[in-house]
Amino acid sequence: MGYIEPAPIMDKENPFESMMSRFKIAAGHLGLNEDTYNVLKSPDKQVIVNLPITMDDGSIRVFEAYRVIHNNILGPSKGGVRFDPNVNLDEVKALAAWMTWKCAVVDIPYGGAKGGICCNPRQMSSGEIERLTRAYTTALYDVFGPDKDIPAPDMGTGQREMAWMMDQYSRNSGMTVNGVVTGKPSVLGGSEGRTEATGRGVMVSALTALEKLKINPYNCTVAVQGFGNVGSNAALLLADRGTKVVAISDITGAYYNSNGIDIEKANEYRLNNRGTLDNFTGAEKLDSADELMMLDVDVLVPAALENVITKHNADRIKAKLIVEGANGPTSAKADDIIAKKGIVVVPDILANAGGVTVSYFEWVQNRLGYKWTRDRVNRRSDRIMRTAFEQVYNTSVKYDVTLRIAAYIVAIDKVAKTYAYRGGF
Repeated sequence: MGYIEPAPIMDKENPFESMMSRFKIAAGHLGLNEDTYNVLKSPDKQVIVNLPITMDDGSIRVFEAYRVIHNNILGPSKGGVRFDPNVNLDEVKALAAWMTWKCAVVDIPYGGAKGGICCNPRQMSSGEIERLTRAYTTALYDVFGPDKDIPAPDMGTGQREMAWMMDQYSRNSGMTVNGVVTGKPSVLGGSEGRTEATGRGVMVSALTALEKLKINPYNCTVAVQGFGNVGSNAALLLADRGTKVVAISDITGAYYNSNGIDIEKANEYRLNNRGTLDNFTGAEKLDSADELMMLDVDVLVPAALENVITKHNADRIKAKLIVEGANGPTSAKADDIIAKKGIVVVPDILANAGGVTVSYFEWVQNRLGYKWTRDRVNRRSDRIMRTAFEQVYNTSVKYDVTLRIAAYIVAIDKVAKTYAYRGGF
């Protein structure tokens, strides 16, 4: 689990309200009727549980945990589980809705969900985290299921936690159920290519957008904010395709090299340095992490937390293209500022959908009982990402809107039509 950079400037904007403001604009362009609008804006189910856990010192701590299912009209709901001290219900509701739109925009048969436990895994032992993970799985046993609701890794969780969730669900079921979670270790039915899938989707989105903007990747500079799993893989893949990654950052600060950073060396350093870039010598350390956002680069990839681009700093961004590796890195109040500057934004629900796409492939493989090669996984995920980008791009031209609103239009239209065909509410 890599460290994630905290947002340099936090807007007070509620993440669910931020999502809803874009939803409302897109619904207006579609002429969505009021009944459908009211159904789609509301989560189907919100579950809050309190989990008493015995800590290593013998004390008992009670952790508040959530699972929100926003929608499951397209298929079983899908979404990660994050372990973070700042997890709250509004954040989880927003992330669950984003998952609904994300799955719809890349045309995979899932609804949207999200989960979270309010805890600090960095201050917990492996045993404490395991007990918490298993308690969460047991508490939500009736919610989860390979045909109902399928968790996945998110901030603060990874293959280890997914293995525990899959094992606990299987114990409670009395049989092995591989498909109940995705993002598992390969030996438990995890898919090839899953670890780098979100970063790979960011790379495909960036290169497809650069092609539309007629910018040659070999003459292109990139800054990546957040050098965890998503950011590091996006940087590695973009560098491999000829772009010059000049800046990267994590919780320890931002690092800049005008000649380009050796991303392979930076990633190797991170992996050997407890997951951080602390004291990395392959680039100059900037005075502040926020400075990376304002660099004069062609592409900015925010790959950390929500609300790092806000009304407070949007007017100082110089990038021509923003590709959102994180969920909700741009607050709704910053959208107009960025659009007026002529900056193209590939939105989160499109740009980082490579992760859920390969999660879908993992679920398919589990159901088939047959594993695909890495080449097949990459080939199919790249095709889905490019197809989705083209549909969103064409929709943005048709409605004369930004790619973000176009992505919402594509997603909402798909979900609304599915409701209509299934016979309403």
